[in-house]
Order: sequence, then C-alpha cells, then structure tokens
Amino acid sequence: MFNNNKIKAISFGEVLFDVFGDHKKIGGAPLNLALRTASYGFPVTIISAVGNDENGEEILDYIRKKDLEISAINVSQEYQTGIVQVSLNESGSATYEIKFPSAWDFISADQKIVDTVKDAEVFFYGSLACRNEVSQNTLFSLLDSNTAMFKVFDVNLRKPFYNIQLLEELMNKADFIKFNDEEILEIAGEMGFQSDDLMSNIKFLAEKTDTKAICVTLGKHGSVLLWNDHFYRHKGYRVTVKDTVGAGDSFLANLISKLLTDHNPEEALNFASAVGALVAGYSGANPQIENSEIEMLIRQNAD
Repeated sequence: MFNNNKIKAISFGEVLFDVFGDHKKIGGAPLNLALRTASYGFPVTIISAVGNDENGEEILDYIRKKDLEISAINVSQEYQTGIVQVSLNESGSATYEIKFPSAWDFISADQKIVDTVKDAEVFFYGSLACRNEVSQNTLFSLLDSNTAMFKVFDVNLRKPFYNIQLLEELMNKADFIKFNDEEILEIAGEMGFQSDDLMSNIKFLAEKTDTKAICVTLGKHGSVLLWNDHFYRHKGYRVTVKDTVGAGDSFLANLISKLLTDHNPEEALNFASAVGALVAGYSGANPQIENSEIEMLIRQNAD
C-alpha cells in the first residue's frame, strides 16, 4: 500500500473523549491522525497530556493497544483528561463544546521528547493545542528543534480558541497546510485578501506564508491540492454519512503518508478521499477500515 512505511512521525496536541449524548469515544484530531498513520505500520509518537484519572488511564490503555508510543504523553496531577461535548446535525456534521482547562493545555517536553522530535521526519500539529501558553510554547520550541522534518499544519479552527496572529505564526512554520473551504476564506480575509475564488486564496496564502503545499477540503464536493506548483482536484466519494468526526483527520493522515512515500499527487488524493469518505460512513473518529473497502470504493467510482 505504501512504498516506505518506515518514516517516523510525530503528532502533537489534544487527546480526549468525544461525548455524544450518553456515550463517549476516544478522539482529538492529533490522536486521530496518529492512529490512522500508525494503522499502516508507520512508527508514530503522540505528544500530549491526560489527567491522572479514569478517563486518562482508559485513553493510555487504548493507545498502547494501537501500537502507538505513549512515553511522550504527560500525566497531569492537576488537570483532568480532556472532554468535548459533540452535537451532530441531521447531515452528521459536528459542532463542539471543548472543556477548558484540560490536561492537554499543559503539555511539557522533557529531554526524551526533544530527542524523539529530533529524529522525526514528519510532524503533525494544529491550532487548538495553542489555546493555552504552556502547550503553545512547547509546540513552537519543538517545531524549531528540527528544521529538517516535514511540518504539517492541520488548521482545524475551533472558536474562540484562535486569533489571526497565532495562525500566521503557525502557518509560517509549516511545509504543508490543510484547510477546509470555510477556514481558508476566513483566514485569507483576515490577512487582507478578499476573494471568493478558491485557487486565488490558495495562491495568496502559499505566497504569503512561503508554504509550497496546501490542501483544501470541500466537504461533499471533494478537495483541492497544491503540490509542486501544480493543482490537483478530486470530486470526492459519495457515502451515507453517519458522522463527520475524524473524517478529515483520516483524509490528511492518508494524504501525507501517500505523498511522502509514493510521490504521486493524483493517487494520493484519490486514496485519501476514499478513506475519508469511508470514515464518515461510520460512527466515531477511528473506525477500522479494511483495504478491501478502500479498493472497492475506488473501483466502483472508476467504472
């Protein structure tokens, strides 16, 4: 499936429980990214924090069973494991109420974590983990500690936990930025660029942030990728949506894994689109997706 699955990856940020009414599921975009990447055999370390509580122990046990490295997950004695109340509308789209403060707002890095990052080849990060200065300072320190690794910024805006100055700083650190269609228009507009044309917004932000690779997801309308000065577009796959939680995370994990190992942007976008669609067809962020499901969906849409 991948030409080389030995690339070492880091995912930084929140691990938590998504609470859907009377049931809960382990999630957080950085963890979703890590789990999907690790499911293909890539060595992945998650840098985060949980509380010294029942939810934290449950998350650590779950991560251990998924063959993720957990030595970089702090266990806080002061703050509880993160909780997010998730509400779904009739189409399965989610809105979030994110508890503050949570353990992952206070991620710190010891020498072992610093050394792990120095050996990394890919580093995933988002904006939400920067809502508190402690985790924000740790993130920027780690990003600066290894200039050779491929830095992937998953914008993932969650109001009110961001501002344009912070987003610019995070984009300036990135080699690859992933937006959804609403996020890119909002951010480009805040930076002074007023246009409804998607390609123009991508070009503006690529130049403004000196980022040569950008992907924008368009919901049911697919996605657009800027890679090596060329645009690639995928119309997306139609599935019966259960919920959209984690679909974008799986899309990004697969896209980056394919781009960095197989180097074919069209195939990477096709593969990632199929996995993202399949995840949306399940409940929860991290369903097991079989290779046969991916291949069947791609084959059905190629006919």
